[in-house]
Amino acid sequence: MDFIRLLLAFVLPPASVYVQFGTNKYFWINCVLTLLGFVPGVLHAIYIMSSRRPGLARLS
Repeated sequence: MDFIRLLLAFVLPPASVYVQFGTNKYFWINCVLTLLGFVPGVLHAIYIMSSRRPGLARLS
């Protein structure tokens, strides 16, 4: 996981998911979680960025 994306995950979680995956289901889930509470959005962003590789995300 890149340091810049990790830093972005703490500042603006949906932006970090967008940089890695674009506008797919993970981005919209993260937007909803961030609106419900900042901490769930950050945790989801870190989890998604660490569990899924950027190149393989386009296949699913």
